[in-house]
Amino acid sequence: MTTSSSKNAGQRPSTARRELVENEIYEHAIRLFAERGFAGTSLQDIADALGITRPALYYYVKSKDELLAKLAADVAGGSAAQITEIAQRTDLDAVGKLREIVRENVLRQAHQPERFRLMIRSEAELPPELSHTYAASRRAVLAAITGVIEDGIRAGLFRPVDARVAALGVIGMGNWVAWWFKPGHDQAEADAEQLADTAIAGLLRADGHVPDDDGPAAALKLLRQDIDHLERIIKS
Repeated sequence: MTTSSSKNAGQRPSTARRELVENEIYEHAIRLFAERGFAGTSLQDIADALGITRPALYYYVKSKDELLAKLAADVAGGSAAQITEIAQRTDLDAVGKLREIVRENVLRQAHQPERFRLMIRSEAELPPELSHTYAASRRAVLAAITGVIEDGIRAGLFRPVDARVAALGVIGMGNWVAWWFKPGHDQAEADAEQLADTAIAGLLRADGHVPDDDGPAAALKLLRQDIDHLERIIKS
């Protein structure tokens, strides 16, 4: 008599094999999309790359849009989830959060540059429903980073800048990594640290000019100091 557990055990190799094949299809599709463009790649091209027939490919994937949707989820959805999680951490101040956000974003871009480049090139070819989801992920990233910078400004850690513009600058700096980083060079960690330092240095207040406490009272104290300094400059 076959038990339920033995049935499940018998199904595991099949499930594992399906996942392996689906991952292989995905990797070949990304390579072909990058070489020929999304519109210039057919399901037959993908089947040929795997050495299987097109009907066999249909068992695993029904359309190119499915593969593009997986790419968008990996690139935009993964980034949004990671950055939002960092922004919500309670063990880091705004400086620590921004550092981690920049570091992780740079490392993601450095480790999978072809996927980020391909996603940017394919934005115009996204179907409407997928385009909406992709845009929502990008908005979530911008909102999370803007919020971190605003928190830093309120705490007196960052200069009083336009937080949204600063966030767009941080995002843009990270996005370029996919275009200039060369995979295979053991520089990802060092580059991530340097870009994190650059992002923070552009926002930090001058050395020694930081609040002695959290909250609006400490921020107002710094503001008064800035005003006093400005008045001395004007009178001199």
